Amino acid sequence: MRLFDTNFSHFRDLLEDDKGIILSNSSVYRILDNAGIQSPRKHRRPRKIHARRERMPQAGMLVQIDCTSFEWIPSVGNMALHGAIDDATGQVLALYFTENECMNGYFELMRTIIGQYGIPISLYADKHTIFASPNKGKISIEEQLEGKVVNETQFQMAMSTLGISIINARSPQAKGRVERLWNTLQDRLRAELRIYGIDSMEKANEFLPKFLERYNKRFAIEPQDPEPAFRESPPDIDLDNILCVKLSRKVDNGGVFSLHSQYYQVVCDDGKTVAPIVPRAKITVLTSPRIGIRVQYGNNIYAVKKLDEPPKKAQKANKASSSSTAKPYKPSPTHPWKQGWQKAPSYWYEESDREILEALYNSSRAWR
Repeated sequence: MRLFDTNFSHFRDLLEDDKGIILSNSSVYRILDNAGIQSPRKHRRPRKIHARRERMPQAGMLVQIDCTSFEWIPSVGNMALHGAIDDATGQVLALYFTENECMNGYFELMRTIIGQYGIPISLYADKHTIFASPNKGKISIEEQLEGKVVNETQFQMAMSTLGISIINARSPQAKGRVERLWNTLQDRLRAELRIYGIDSMEKANEFLPKFLERYNKRFAIEPQDPEPAFRESPPDIDLDNILCVKLSRKVDNGGVFSLHSQYYQVVCDDGKTVAPIVPRAKITVLTSPRIGIRVQYGNNIYAVKKLDEPPKKAQKANKASSSSTAKPYKPSPTHPWKQGWQKAPSYWYEESDREILEALYNSSRAWR
């Protein structure tokens, strides 16, 4: 292994874990210092000392979450590392790489935390628009008295479903534990990604559990109260349908709705039968990279089928094609249109009838 860019403490840990060589920190410092080798990480005194808040007594009471962008792998460039650390123990509960800071990265953090430890009581995060609406704090007292509220973000709605409250920090120093974590990881994690030949984001995410196991073994501490505050996840809960983006839509008479300029039809599990949804009913569309697109209607979850074109255009196309291929109507030879115009029959009256008509005509003239 090439350990040239690790600090002395990290170098000692790697010797013990990978080579089975156990040395004290002072011995490592003395040997490397005598050899003229300096640690690449120098510890400087902070310019401003901040009073540290006391840790929570139980694990799971407060979990700090954040994200940092850094060149973790030089050949890949900057990647966003989402992280969550327990306030009581300093244990890093989850890490996840994405290209940029995004909601899906935080959803994957929560999936790992809930799957391995349980549901925490609260999260401590900054004021990013993922965690709080930009309109928060802009509503006046009068508007609040009128009942006006700020809509929750997608992440807030998912956490509310799980019963997790979100506390927004007013400054980076307020969530200092996760901020200090980034300094440590930018030193240790970056070096280990290079040492173990990690050259892609996918491989880096696969490597993180192994890294966290060693990291927490060395740096996590015991909480004041050994009883954790994590709540057990209900057995019937489906995280895929909670940790996702939820959008409201309406279906037409054929169970079709539009999403991002594309049309989908709600179908049953067989992928062919149209789901039994009332026309013009409201549905909830669930989307995420993990599940794709699903539809929730009542207590049921349905699949969708992508349509090649809007249903109305398809109907018009069918009508146009049917009219263009249909043969013109040709009446039969016995049809009245084929008989031509008939001359009006001439009426012949008897002599007595003519006399009556002339008498009536003359009497009408006399009356006038």
